[in-house]
Amino acid sequence: MRRAAARTGAARMGGALLVALVAALAVGCASTQIERAPVGKTQRGIASWYGPDFQGLMTASGEIFDTHRFTAAHNSLPFGTVVEVRNLENGKTTRVRINDRGPFVKHRIIDLTYAAAQALDMLGNGTARVELQVLPSGTLLPEEPVLAGAPRYTVQVGAFSDAQRARALAEELRPQYPEAEVRGDGTWNRVQVGTYSDRDMAEQIRRELIRLGFAALVVVLR
Repeated sequence: MRRAAARTGAARMGGALLVALVAALAVGCASTQIERAPVGKTQRGIASWYGPDFQGLMTASGEIFDTHRFTAAHNSLPFGTVVEVRNLENGKTTRVRINDRGPFVKHRIIDLTYAAAQALDMLGNGTARVELQVLPSGTLLPEEPVLAGAPRYTVQVGAFSDAQRARALAEELRPQYPEAEVRGDGTWNRVQVGTYSDRDMAEQIRRELIRLGFAALVVVLR
């Protein structure tokens, strides 16, 4: 009887521990999903940039690195955060979206793509003193340069005759895809994410959106 009671008590204790563990994991996941950086938060330090050697590799967020896009690596800001980067040495600014972790060098606070470093005129030196400021969710990134005559792609998530429905879908997407916007032609209001010169990059975003339950397709911009 005592052994049976002991086994029953142990089983109950084990079950309680399992429930507590699952609950703790659920809370942890929930907090990660709603994590947001405080708008207006600033930080000063040294920026660097990384480029060709990492082209096509996977970032910490799961996106494929493209040095021609306006993205960056930061050690603590949540993925998807848009920050304004100001070069304190020449006053130039640009905006980037955090999609990677780094830099892993003391005193450096952000690693920029080639495109962002070029906009800040810091390619030659390789580093620059900068100030970062967190921008509101939905802030658009700079237009990426496209070679003349080269096709441009976007990822279309929906097309509506009702402009209000299109705007609602774009707002739903922007916390995770700040570049989501509505492009209309007078008849249809198309909800599209990003502009890409690389079709493979557009396909990567399309697959992400499909995994999230959206009906997405890659289309060519005219």
